[in-house]
Amino acid sequence: MSYPLPAWAEQMRDLFKSGSVAQFLIHGNIFDVVPTEDAVGRRLLSLKAFLETVMFDGYDVVVEYDRGRGIRVVQGGEDWGEWLKQAVGNEVSTLQTREPGVALELIDRYLLRTLNLQAVRREGAPRKIAVIIDFAEFVVPRGDPIQLTGPFSANIVKVLGWANDPAILHSNIVTVMLTEGLHDLNPLVVENPHAATLKIPLPAEAEMLAYLQTLIAMQFPQLPSKCEVPLDVLARRLTGLSRVGARRVLATALTNDRTITAAWLMRMKKELIERECQGLLEFLESPFTLDQVAGHDAVKAWLREDAELLRRGLLNALPMGYLITGRIGTGKTFIVQCWAGELGVPCVVFKNFRDRWVGATESNLEKIFSVLHALGQVVVFVDEADQAAGKRGEDSDSGLSGRVYAMLAKEMSETRNRGRILWVFATSRPDLLEVDLKRQGRLDVHIPLFPPQTHEEVQNLLLSIAKRLQFPLIESDIPPLPDGIVLGGNEIEGILVRALRLYELLPPPRSPLHEILAGIFKEVRPNAHTRKLEYMDLVAVKECTDSRFLPPQYRDLTPEQVEARIEETRRFV
Repeated sequence: MSYPLPAWAEQMRDLFKSGSVAQFLIHGNIFDVVPTEDAVGRRLLSLKAFLETVMFDGYDVVVEYDRGRGIRVVQGGEDWGEWLKQAVGNEVSTLQTREPGVALELIDRYLLRTLNLQAVRREGAPRKIAVIIDFAEFVVPRGDPIQLTGPFSANIVKVLGWANDPAILHSNIVTVMLTEGLHDLNPLVVENPHAATLKIPLPAEAEMLAYLQTLIAMQFPQLPSKCEVPLDVLARRLTGLSRVGARRVLATALTNDRTITAAWLMRMKKELIERECQGLLEFLESPFTLDQVAGHDAVKAWLREDAELLRRGLLNALPMGYLITGRIGTGKTFIVQCWAGELGVPCVVFKNFRDRWVGATESNLEKIFSVLHALGQVVVFVDEADQAAGKRGEDSDSGLSGRVYAMLAKEMSETRNRGRILWVFATSRPDLLEVDLKRQGRLDVHIPLFPPQTHEEVQNLLLSIAKRLQFPLIESDIPPLPDGIVLGGNEIEGILVRALRLYELLPPPRSPLHEILAGIFKEVRPNAHTRKLEYMDLVAVKECTDSRFLPPQYRDLTPEQVEARIEETRRFV
């Protein structure tokens, strides 16, 4: 099978041939292998090797630099060596070429000398030169150039000069910067209109299938016989991983003579993605289904209908996302866990992606988005969303919240992701979320959750939580409930834990459970922050997009009446 150039490499070639740009910022899945097939045969190359032997094949000089190994000339070393001796003489052996300032100064002078030789048509002058800067974030790091030390500012100026110099643009000289996260580079370099950014994505399903066929031909001929799932299914299950990561999963099984089962494959994939994401994402594997949710019948019906649409592949009929609201203790997180148990597609949880280092938070989000796109279909759960989603125009944290907001808003409104990436935001304070972030087209369905409204609903919730706690409670054990008491799921769970505690501490013969519960219900004091809880209920009502989700006492309120009650309650919050 032949391997055409990857899409990013095709774009790079076309841009350079057109004379549009001569500097490329390559980011994303840069530590993966690149499959290629040419006169040499079928090969799996590192990105740098692919650039050297495929993209820059036939170049007179190829210079590489990174801070760990310094300058290395992989092609055309004779011309570089002769020039270096002429330029620095006997000081060659003392040059600290691992230091970015020294290295970039030498490369800059070499390019200038080449341009001069080309201008006078000097015979033997290099006609094609490529410069590859690996780990570019350590050469032109993110930060204000004024605040960066002198050498780093000089590096930024040199890199900008290579992109902006018309003489370089009109010569066969190309500079390439490699970085995993684009936001780790200095904004002046990234936003330079004379440079092109190229993202290498994680392999899609078709690319993973082609890679598996290459592995079978080159390294793992036993793979088909040791795998319980067909090859196309295996490729689908491995999406979300890099090719290197997929090979690691397969090698772990094959070198240990283990059969690759669907369950083992999912466990290994989950562990590897979580490790590659460095704890930024966590797969949600739920033992529950919506059957374990007491009450909320309209909500469960809606979520099950959407799960059916997802299974049938009717992606255009699905919302872009959901906003689940309600006071603390109404089961927002639990209902998402239960839905995840029925969906049949991966469900991942956003972990703490914020970082104290400049640019690291944005790079974390970039990495998360790359994995989400590669997974094919995925539900993304963001708990405590009012804290995670950032604020438009927020300057108190040097603009970080504003940048987080902008990145999330852009990703969530991408209509090509409809039915493929489903966002689920949960918060008890939706009023703290930016209006633009929770609008239709990003979070289309706003689902409010409320504490049990009737004695029957409280009873059902008691039995549901008791079953989850393995508490030996039956309906006849539940005593009459006090009138007017409003209890959330967290408070009911606390009551049951107190009852179980007392039950286990009593000496035999123990009192009946209904007597223990009756005593606890007489003593229990509901949450004292009634105004705050009422406020959370009202803002949930305000956000609701479908009246079927509302209890009767809120269903007929006009938006103006809801707003008036919110304003009245806000004075006490």
